Amino acid sequence: MNVISALAIYFIIWWIVLFMMLPIGVRSQVEENDITLGTEHGAPAKPALGKKMAMTTVISLVIFGLFYYVTAVMGYSVDDLPRIVPEFR
Repeated sequence: MNVISALAIYFIIWWIVLFMMLPIGVRSQVEENDITLGTEHGAPAKPALGKKMAMTTVISLVIFGLFYYVTAVMGYSVDDLPRIVPEFR
C-alpha cells in the first residue's frame, strides 16, 4: 500500500468515525435551558467539537491500524473473503 492510498483510506475512516461521534453526548439548548437568541432551539448547547475530533483521530488510528495489519501484514484483501468466510460462496 502506498502513502497516497493509506492517506485516502485513513481520510475516509476518519470522516465516518466523526459522523458517528457527533451525536454522542449532545444536549440541545432547550435541555440545558440556555437558549441563544436567533438560533434553533434544538441546536447543541455545547458541541465540544475539539474533543470529538481528538477522539475521532484516536479511534480512526486504531481502525486504520487494524486495517493495515490485515491487508499489508497478513496479506488479505476483499478478494480473499470467499476463502476466509465460507458463507460468502
